[in-house]
Amino acid sequence: MAPAAPVLTEDRVERYLDITARALDKIEIASPPKSALRRVAEDFLSMARAYFQDARHFREKGDLVNAFACVNYAHGWLDAGARLGLFNVGGDDVLFTLYE
Repeated sequence: MAPAAPVLTEDRVERYLDITARALDKIEIASPPKSALRRVAEDFLSMARAYFQDARHFREKGDLVNAFACVNYAHGWLDAGARLGLFNVGGDDVLFTLYE
C-alpha cells in the first residue's frame, strides 16, 4: 500500500506564499541595464510576480490546489533566475536553489 499523500492545507499554502514573498523581496537583478540578459532577468521576474499574484488570488478564492501550483511556479522562476546568475540573491541557499 502506498503512503498517504500530504494534505494540502491553508497553512501549507500560506507557508509557501511567505517563502516566495521573502524571495521576491530579496532578489536584485544582476544583469547590467543595457545587456541582453537584463531583459531576460526582467522577464523571469515578471513571470514570478504574475504567478505569485495568481497564487494569492486563488488562495483568496479558497482554491488551494491552484494557489499551491502557482506559488511553486513562481518560485521556480526565481530559482531558475538565481541559478543562472540573472538575480543577485546574496548567496542565500535557503530561499533559493543555487549551483554551489
